[in-house]
Amino acid sequence: MGPDTASAARQSWEAFFGDPNLAALIGQALQNNQELHITQLEIEIARQEIRARKGEYLPSVGLLGAAGLEKLPRYTVLGASEAATQIAPGRSAPDPTPNYLAGTRASWELDVWRKLRNARKAASYRYLASVEGRNFLVTNLVAEIAGTYYELLALDNQLALVRQNIQLQTNALASVRAQKEAARVTELAVRRFEAQVLKTRSLQYDIQQRIVMAENRLNFLAGRYPQPIARTTQAFNQAASDSVAVGLPAQLLVNRPDVRQAEAELAAAKLDVRVARARFLPLVSVDGLMGLQAFQLSYFFTAPESIVLSLAGGISAPLINRNALYAGFYSADARQQQAIVRYERTVLNAYLEVANQQALARNLSQSYALRSRQVEALTESGAIANNLFNAARADYVEVLLTQRDALESSFELVETRLQQLEARVSLYRALGGGWR
Repeated sequence: MGPDTASAARQSWEAFFGDPNLAALIGQALQNNQELHITQLEIEIARQEIRARKGEYLPSVGLLGAAGLEKLPRYTVLGASEAATQIAPGRSAPDPTPNYLAGTRASWELDVWRKLRNARKAASYRYLASVEGRNFLVTNLVAEIAGTYYELLALDNQLALVRQNIQLQTNALASVRAQKEAARVTELAVRRFEAQVLKTRSLQYDIQQRIVMAENRLNFLAGRYPQPIARTTQAFNQAASDSVAVGLPAQLLVNRPDVRQAEAELAAAKLDVRVARARFLPLVSVDGLMGLQAFQLSYFFTAPESIVLSLAGGISAPLINRNALYAGFYSADARQQQAIVRYERTVLNAYLEVANQQALARNLSQSYALRSRQVEALTESGAIANNLFNAARADYVEVLLTQRDALESSFELVETRLQQLEARVSLYRALGGGWR
């Protein structure tokens, strides 16, 4: 892909395109495009997922309040023990017994196997993937706006060619009518020339409709209602069509957002496998309770008799029916394999896109040079055919065919120029430019 280490992807879109009207359009689209707004909200969702995962491996502390009423059977161990117990001389607990509790409860799962930390890191990588997804969307948005803008300029040039040809054909029609009056041609020649003028005029309205559609497409991408697109006809031929610096192949891994997105998703998938594997290991937790508890509100704040303290540690591990854990592990492993293949495919696609667009740019450059010479030759032949026809040395059919060929070749030249500009835009996008 060339030895040059400089890549056009490092250029900002303002510097790469160099058209103030196009730059203003792209700038407004980056602010108002609805698809970008949706993607930004997805990034916010991913950011909140990181916060949620981070909270899972920190201690959970909460307030606890409870009130209840309990009656134990008299002829049970607990019931008999409670009946025999007196809280004061000559006074026993009421039956049934109320129970009031207020305090703080804490629980903490000790992340011994880094299951929770890996889940948080996976969420962080998915957040980075969502950011790169937005960057990739920006790259495609910039390329689509630039391509549509150049299409609009090409339509303007084609419309100017059509109007110019309408004038030339109208003049030729007047000349043919004059020759018919002089009995040098028949009514057939007049009708053929008239049909050609009508065909070219109808083509004018087709191009005008395409211009309206291109303008509305740009307005949609810019997130605004229909309005004229600021542009100049000269910008089409003045737009840069020079070669684009590709840089080193390895720079695609750094510049292209979709490659970076696939890389982040692969890293997240690897961590998901570790999380799924850690679920087979014992879970270690600590639970505690501190507060006040009494069967009567008057005793509620009587310390230390009403103080309740509890601290317990536990360990548990799955033993039977671990099918759900196996299913989760195998699913995570399959998603990791998917992420690997997806990453390889993204990298391969990036290289092929750059290679294709480079070859297309070279071939279009040669094609444009040849079509320019073709237009020059047909333009000269059109003037020669008119002169020969006026001198009665050429048939009117030759004039009609020459005019048609000249118009078609001019259209093809504009189309080739448009393809050149679109190939340059596509190569800029393929290199990963436009999102910085």
